Amino acid sequence: MTEKFTLTGGARIGMANASYPFADLYVDKEVLKINASIVGNLVFQPKDIISIEAYNSIPIIGNGIKINHRIEKYNSKVIFWTLKNPNRVLSEIKKTGFLENLNSEISAQNLEIIETQNQGGFPIKKPVVIFYVLAWNFLFLYNIIPFFLKGKQEGFPFGIGMKSALGLVFISCILTLVSVKFKKIILKEGREFRDIKKFIYLLIAISGMMFLQFTIMNSTLGN
Repeated sequence: MTEKFTLTGGARIGMANASYPFADLYVDKEVLKINASIVGNLVFQPKDIISIEAYNSIPIIGNGIKINHRIEKYNSKVIFWTLKNPNRVLSEIKKTGFLENLNSEISAQNLEIIETQNQGGFPIKKPVVIFYVLAWNFLFLYNIIPFFLKGKQEGFPFGIGMKSALGLVFISCILTLVSVKFKKIILKEGREFRDIKKFIYLLIAISGMMFLQFTIMNSTLGN
């Protein structure tokens, strides 16, 4: 028996999909976790699992394991994508003893897991998500709508609105990295930075590259 099993891959939770390497699988005797960043952070006890089976959709890139579970707050479709043979992954999970651990005693860890499950798999508070979606769209449209209403044929609508939108995302990501208070504002109770770490790093890279690209485009078209 092995103490734990970890694997990096992708994940599909409902209709949302995180490609490789934006999901992590962790299994030991007591718990199975899938961390797919904002796509979902799921945690299961052995009693929560109905079955774990090999899943195949597309050869090589569409292989994984499907987790059939009893948690009402989680989406019923949970798949962890892996480049490894799914049957081999199942074998490694079995070696941890997770699927054979039917201890019904309720511990403090069990209660913490149940509380996390009741919050659902999405790690960020819904009001925070709504705020950023509305702010992003408003700031982008602030430049885009006037640009097309004026019937401009040249240039690119990269003005104060778009700069502010990208700046909002970039600064928020940096604050998430360095500020404990900001983490508490955006994350649900009991969630940690590591639950969204890969997504935050991706956003920093994307927002920085978009700002640079739009600036170059505006400069080129303006000459």
